[in-house]
Amino acid sequence: MAEFFLELFSEEIPAGLQKNLREKLLEEFQNFFLEKSINSKKSFSLSTPNRLIIVFEGLDKEIKLLSQEIKGPNVNAPEQALEGFMRSNKIEKKDLFKNKNEKGEFYFYKTETKLIKTSDLLIEFVPKLLENYQWKKSMKWGEYDLNWGRPLKSILSIFDKKVIDFNFHHLSSSNSTYIDKDFEEKKKNFSDFKSYEKYFKKEGIFIDQDKRQETIKKEFSKILNKRKLMINDNPRLFDEVVNLVDNPNVLICSFDKKFLSIPKEILVLTMQSHQKYFPTFDEKGEITNEFLIVANKKDQKGLIKIGNERVVEARLSDAEFFWNKDKNQNLVKKVSELKSISFFKGLGTYFDKVQRMRKLGGMISDELLISKDKVELSASICKTDLTSDLVREFPELQGIMGGYFSKHQGFDKDISLALTEQYLPIGLDSKAPKKPFSVALSVSDKIDTLVGFFGINEKPTSSKDPFALRRIALGIIRTIIENKKNLKVNDLLSYSSSLYQDQGFNFTNHDISKELDNFLKDRFRYYMKEKEIRFDIVDATISSFSLNKLFSSFEKANCLNKIIYKQLGLDITSSYKRASNILDSELKNKEIEIANTTDPGIFKTDFEKNLYKKINDIKKYYSNINNDENYEQSLSILASAKKEIFEFFDNVKVNEENETLRKNRLELINMLCKSFQNFINFQLLKTNNE
Repeated sequence: MAEFFLELFSEEIPAGLQKNLREKLLEEFQNFFLEKSINSKKSFSLSTPNRLIIVFEGLDKEIKLLSQEIKGPNVNAPEQALEGFMRSNKIEKKDLFKNKNEKGEFYFYKTETKLIKTSDLLIEFVPKLLENYQWKKSMKWGEYDLNWGRPLKSILSIFDKKVIDFNFHHLSSSNSTYIDKDFEEKKKNFSDFKSYEKYFKKEGIFIDQDKRQETIKKEFSKILNKRKLMINDNPRLFDEVVNLVDNPNVLICSFDKKFLSIPKEILVLTMQSHQKYFPTFDEKGEITNEFLIVANKKDQKGLIKIGNERVVEARLSDAEFFWNKDKNQNLVKKVSELKSISFFKGLGTYFDKVQRMRKLGGMISDELLISKDKVELSASICKTDLTSDLVREFPELQGIMGGYFSKHQGFDKDISLALTEQYLPIGLDSKAPKKPFSVALSVSDKIDTLVGFFGINEKPTSSKDPFALRRIALGIIRTIIENKKNLKVNDLLSYSSSLYQDQGFNFTNHDISKELDNFLKDRFRYYMKEKEIRFDIVDATISSFSLNKLFSSFEKANCLNKIIYKQLGLDITSSYKRASNILDSELKNKEIEIANTTDPGIFKTDFEKNLYKKINDIKKYYSNINNDENYEQSLSILASAKKEIFEFFDNVKVNEENETLRKNRLELINMLCKSFQNFINFQLLKTNNE
């Protein structure tokens, strides 16, 4: 048994590319050994910013290729075919023999059993694998033809303590690697992974990303617990930092407390996104002037700490200057500046957009019974922070800064909050706006964007959604459902389209209404599936709902989903299915037309009368409810009909010879099915044994 050990040393690979490189290359090697029937006991991949390491332990040193019969051309084939077969397999005519199968008589030859060295296979395979690796982003450098994430400097390739010799573009494999990424004249030879790992551990280098992560977490906890501080949970930033260092050293730094007067979002964004630092918060959740950094070496003289503090001070000084300048700029006066900022080609400027949003927001305010003037004012100024220096410097803060500016200038708190939350929600798990004015602004913004992009045929495809329209549509659905409101979405879409027309923007998409309806239905379907609603309930809901009833439709589906496997759900589905199956069976291929009413005057049994009364009770219940339907109660009422339904079918012959009686009984069953369908399209539900 032998060890295969590969190290690729390069300039620093970006953190975002390392994980994919580790996993994909390891997977390719595993597939190769599996295909060649080469056994191994253990395999893993590691990485640092400069090094990618692949290790296989317990590999077979050689494999035995058993003798097998190779079929050639038919014995009646042209001579040229036979010559080609012999040439490609490097054999002579004396090596051939004839054999028959169900398709005729063919030439065959039998290979010899032979041993193949794993090292020989690796010499051929490794350069091919490296050549075929697909980078998300790659580069060329110098005069070389090699495409790699960053300049590749050396390849260490060892099998069974010996070098696997191959060439890869301008590089030749060897048993040596650079031991200091800053001084590349320092190289060292290694014969196996154990000695390699031991050497770098002694030098304080963590070649294992998992051990780096564990070390950083421990250092974080030690410092934070001592100071009674905490940091935000940010797995993405943490993973990135882990892949930016190989000799992690956690430092606590600080900045001048005067900067705490700046909105905390600016502080957090400056430290997290721009500098890869970790801002800290006290026990009350308030941001402090201390932050954690992960350096890539020991800070013997304290210079790393000083340097990072200077960088943060400089950036926060700029942010403070912009904040003091922008916060006093009158937002109402700045609305006209939006005329110079394009929203999108064919959809006008942001000034045009806020004028449309004002009117959409006014329509929503009527439904939410809130101040139309406040909604229209919030819509008018909601994009003015795009003209500020702060948002130009920190684009991620658009909306948030508008909220701060409006609050500083004394606007109503509902308006400030609406400006802050106008882009929410930004995904399936992010917070959705809950205050009415925030809901009105968020929905009007998203409706306007959705209608505009569909109108000019900038729609998502199966693989691409460059303008995040799926996310925007999901945001509309989430906001409506989570606020337990039924907004008239169809009316809003239609009104939005007319507002574009009023401004002189002519849409090229003439099927916009139908396409938007289908698009939002598809997003609603996705939302319900993510909420783990049973697939047939999702189908039944989609088939019988209107965009104007999004919340009601979801609540019905959710309530039914909760009880579908309980006795209540079993009673409902079994009752409906028994009725609908008989109705379908009797009406199939028969020339009989039934009405939506039945004649109780010709009932022959109490079972018909009892079922008729129960159906009327259900119809009466639905006629007395408006928008305040209690869905649990509705389901209980439907389930309570099981007794009358089953007694009817157990005691009454539906397929009566008397056509009048048969027709009347079928009409009774039809009335029953329709009364159930006031709730949902039960026809699409599956019983639990289907």
